[in-house]
Amino acid sequence: MKAPTVIGWREWVALPELGVERIKAKIDTGAATSALHVSNIRSELREAGTWLTFEVHPIQRSEVPSVAAGGWLVDERPVRNTSGKSEIRPVIETAIKLGAEQYRAEITLTRRDEMGFRMLLGRRALRRRFVVDSGRSFTYDLEK
Repeated sequence: MKAPTVIGWREWVALPELGVERIKAKIDTGAATSALHVSNIRSELREAGTWLTFEVHPIQRSEVPSVAAGGWLVDERPVRNTSGKSEIRPVIETAIKLGAEQYRAEITLTRRDEMGFRMLLGRRALRRRFVVDSGRSFTYDLEK
């Protein structure tokens, strides 16, 4: 079994299936689920299930650029936000690239306008892949 990769408390990640080449993510071992800041979520019932379209805003404190993206709805889950309030969020599964590693993980879609990071990577997405060193930041370039 391969030893887990050491990452910092914040990292650059890519979401290749969503067309996001680079987004700053907070590595949050206190959160079970991962979350992505999106807007304009629309759903379309198709033969294979529910297809969601949405806009991703990868730059902190900016609505520009806006990346049109989509994914299959895999679940809707109650998630407790940072203020302690529970909300039902749609969940998609997509590829995440961090350094040389690319893997699939579930991500909840929500508005994170007031948050410092447009993406959170929770412990389910980190488990058995990464060890977090809280004294490090941006340890991996996406070009590797």
